[in-house]
Amino acid sequence: MSEPVEALVLDLLEWLGSTPRPYAEVMDAWRTSCPRLPVWEEANDRGFVERRRVAGSGELVTVSPRGRMYLRECRSPATVSA
Repeated sequence: MSEPVEALVLDLLEWLGSTPRPYAEVMDAWRTSCPRLPVWEEANDRGFVERRRVAGSGELVTVSPRGRMYLRECRSPATVSA
């Protein structure tokens, strides 16, 4: 994976933080049609994010345990949220 995409995947995981966000909000902020910047797709393919349907709230997106582990490995403790 290219360095810009890798950095953006980390940014996505940090942006999501520890609070679930609505799927529509995540797509508005992170989906791209640029084949060179597949940030959302890469995070999904690597199992770094989870989508869950919650009654009354719709579909929510969170950082998966695997994504949290990846953040801890790649970022210093002072910059990792949650």
